[in-house]
Amino acid sequence: MGPLDALYHAVNFMAPAAALAVLLVLGGRLIRSKGALALSWRAQVAINFAVGVAVLVAALAWTGQDGRMLTYAALVLACAASQAWLTR
Repeated sequence: MGPLDALYHAVNFMAPAAALAVLLVLGGRLIRSKGALALSWRAQVAINFAVGVAVLVAALAWTGQDGRMLTYAALVLACAASQAWLTR
């Protein structure tokens, strides 16, 4: 595998975490009332993305496979918990 292929694999591996992080923050802004925010939306996206990638890496190490439904369920639960904690 060449370096460009490795880059494509890494980007595609992290894509679900990135999409979920952005959607959680944008959806939270639509639902939540307009109040003072503890963190900016960029910081919330970055934290949710880091949590999501950590879950994906842990699930890959635990199961040995990428893309299992249990992995994605854990990704959603961990990112939702992280977003709930960030917005308090």
